[in-house]
Amino acid sequence: MEFVPGPAVHRVLCADCGTPIVPNSANLCVACLRNSVDITEGIPKQSSLTFCRNCERFSSPPNAWIIAQPESQELLALCLRRIKGLNKVRLTDAHFIWTEPHSRRLRVSLTIQKEVLTATILEQIFEIEYLVQNAQCPDCARLAAKNTWKAVVQVRQKVPHKRTFLFLEQLILKHGAQKDTISVKETRDGLDFFYSQRSHAIKMTEFLTSVVPVRSKSSEQLISKDTHSNTANYKFTYSVEIAPVCKDDLVCLPPKLARQLANISPLVLCTRVGNSLHLADPQTLAVSELAAPIYWRTPFDSLAGVTDLVEFTVLDVEPSGPTRGKWVLADAQVALAGAFRSHAEDADEDAMALDDDHELVAGQNQIFHTRTHLGAILQPGDTALGYWLSHANFNSDDFSALPADRIPDVVLVKKAYPNRRKKSKARTWTLRSMAKEAADEAQDGRGVVGRLGGRDQRKVDEDYELFLRELEEDPEMRGAVNLYKARGPQKINAGSGMAGGKTRRKVKLDPSAGQMETESADAQMAEIASSVDENAADENEADFPEVKLDELLEDFDELALGDEEEVEQEV
Repeated sequence: MEFVPGPAVHRVLCADCGTPIVPNSANLCVACLRNSVDITEGIPKQSSLTFCRNCERFSSPPNAWIIAQPESQELLALCLRRIKGLNKVRLTDAHFIWTEPHSRRLRVSLTIQKEVLTATILEQIFEIEYLVQNAQCPDCARLAAKNTWKAVVQVRQKVPHKRTFLFLEQLILKHGAQKDTISVKETRDGLDFFYSQRSHAIKMTEFLTSVVPVRSKSSEQLISKDTHSNTANYKFTYSVEIAPVCKDDLVCLPPKLARQLANISPLVLCTRVGNSLHLADPQTLAVSELAAPIYWRTPFDSLAGVTDLVEFTVLDVEPSGPTRGKWVLADAQVALAGAFRSHAEDADEDAMALDDDHELVAGQNQIFHTRTHLGAILQPGDTALGYWLSHANFNSDDFSALPADRIPDVVLVKKAYPNRRKKSKARTWTLRSMAKEAADEAQDGRGVVGRLGGRDQRKVDEDYELFLRELEEDPEMRGAVNLYKARGPQKINAGSGMAGGKTRRKVKLDPSAGQMETESADAQMAEIASSVDENAADENEADFPEVKLDELLEDFDELALGDEEEVEQEV
């Protein structure tokens, strides 16, 4: 086989060091070319990053602050954006060089390319060192300093309960209206929302106007003024008052306003509260919507609220009227709950109840005939909550002016489930809270509402339990908030089923008196009988409101927290 030599490669000597090289336009070797030409010229070898130790964020000019983990892609991108002159070369590689975290130094290795002569591309590797400087971001500075808020929204409602603010808190969380809030403070009649900018306070005021009937007014206070530049520093206050009419309240409209609302009966129930009040006459099923501006021109208060509800037993229901949506007009016969129980059944309990509530004695065995809008859900034997008007005394001129024949003895409001409420059944759902802290874990989800010092904690617990019951019993109200799957059991407080109504107390035996030993057999029999009665009642109350699983959302924050706790336990 004949050997064929390859073409000869002509080499020349380097003009500086004399090393044989392949000819190029500069006639220089790579080492001499790097010594004569520096492609990193104009690129700084040192720079700095600003880091906030409170929120652990890096400054990203011009005004942004981002969260970046050590040696992450986000931090590398931030470092590359800080380099000047990098747009004049071609970046081929960049990575971190490990440094001690406590040294407050970051080292980045860069590989760049640049064409230095005709058809001659030079590649070079170099390092840039970043000094991490500590500074406070504007958000942390506002939180650390005092009296730095620019605007405050003061939300008030003159009612003796907090259920409105509990519902309002859930609406704010669902729509994310709390993201610009610096802090929230509970006051006697409401909440205060603090903001760093006036526009954020205006946005919150507009949100409140869209979800509840309110009226608002604003004021400003001069803090400082510069006469040279003609600039001034103000603090703005927005006062928002919510109408003192809540769901299921009994109201008496002024005669002039009732005529304006399609001549509706003055004595009506408030069935729903949104940005307007929804009123319904349980005697005729006439409904009307009262807008917030109209209400504030002729304001009125509620005659009675949920704390005035009384339990009634339905004896007979006969639908005899029109149907409007979910309401069905019916004639009903009711009596006070427990009116026809035998004396031997619960003598001690009845005696205690009659001693506490003397006003119930006169009508204990009386049967009331009334018209109700609950004909679609009430059945004979059910328990309903209503207002007992024949034994009520209201301080209202409009109510006193009503003819006696137009005032019913009883106004039924909603169906009750006393037997199921007596059982401490665990709830499978829970609610989120604003500004929830570690100290609030024992409050069953309550956040900014219910933490005011000096308030009766028992009253706070009752308001929260009534709010949870309203969510269970009203699917329309439940659809306006976000419900989450509960990781732990959420116990239902045992009660009589009356939403704030009059309850009956039971006389308990004192073990120290020796009665437990002598009456242990009777107590066991009574317990078995009560359990049988409750099981029978559960079958009769098959329409007890249950929150379905498809209505619940996954609480990803709690799931992540639970995973971290499991990892810590394993370690």
